Amino acid sequence: QTKFLLSKKDVKKKNFSDMKYDGTQLRGHFAYFDFKILGDSAVSWIGPCDVNFDHMVDGEDFIEGSAIRGSEMVHFIIEFFDQTLFSGVLLQRLFANIVRDVIYELSQLKNIKLDRSGDDLYFQKRKLSISIATKSPMSTLVHFAVNVRTEDVPVPAVGLKELKVNEVEFAKRCLSLLKSEYEDCQMATWKVRPVL
Repeated sequence: QTKFLLSKKDVKKKNFSDMKYDGTQLRGHFAYFDFKILGDSAVSWIGPCDVNFDHMVDGEDFIEGSAIRGSEMVHFIIEFFDQTLFSGVLLQRLFANIVRDVIYELSQLKNIKLDRSGDDLYFQKRKLSISIATKSPMSTLVHFAVNVRTEDVPVPAVGLKELKVNEVEFAKRCLSLLKSEYEDCQMATWKVRPVL
């Protein structure tokens, strides 16, 4: 069964909720070795982001020398085994839609509109999220992060605070919907009859 984890209350790791995402967390068995969660998983925490070029996975950002930073973000690391990188990219885009739906559900603002371009979300042409999918030797991995605040973000940005969304409630709801989608997709593969 897939495990979904949020907050240091759920784990025996000091300062989990303040952990900075620096790119090193995007690795095989991150959830297993750091939190004893074995198998397909999604973990989330709230903390800053600063990825240096040694750990930058996105080739486009690496070539352009783009900075990836943020003072406070909701981070998600998703790991699935026995899947292709293409499946990881599709998962990114599904998760971007889940994130958008959760913001619509939780925001105290009326009639907001978020635009999705690939795996990125924008509000009034300001960037809300970052994401990358990659492969480890044993698994497919996705990092997806959503701004809470926009200090230190190197591009025009928007965050959950401005959208009037509580970041902890947001993270829990996103994990819950991802879990439901994942389990429903599993059922969809189990119920079909083969064709010859």
